[in-house]
Amino acid sequence: MNTLLWILAFALAAIFLVSGGVKLVSPREQQIERTPYVEDFPQNMIRGIGALEILGAMGLLIPALASVATILVPMAAAGLAITMVFAALVHVRRGDGLRAALPSIVLAICSVVLFWSRFGPYPL
Repeated sequence: MNTLLWILAFALAAIFLVSGGVKLVSPREQQIERTPYVEDFPQNMIRGIGALEILGAMGLLIPALASVATILVPMAAAGLAITMVFAALVHVRRGDGLRAALPSIVLAICSVVLFWSRFGPYPL
């Protein structure tokens, strides 16, 4: 089970690093073309979300790999889960449908699984 949790942590970290990086460096017009919800938020807020995603991704891996402050791993997973719940709510509020909200829902569920596992039965 520990191996599965490591794989999940690396996969989530990769997804959030890429997603956060795109939010930080892509021009607003490009982001609106790919993800129309961006037009509802100021660019600074989108960049802030990107920075939080990158910090969360780092929090999933660095404390675990360094064996220092490992309690930060489940906390980072919880923070990312909360972020993804709000992302899904944005899609629902906009009327984008389940298809647009589904990636956020899946990422939230995976983050909750990692949080619960690392905080509970499979700590680092």
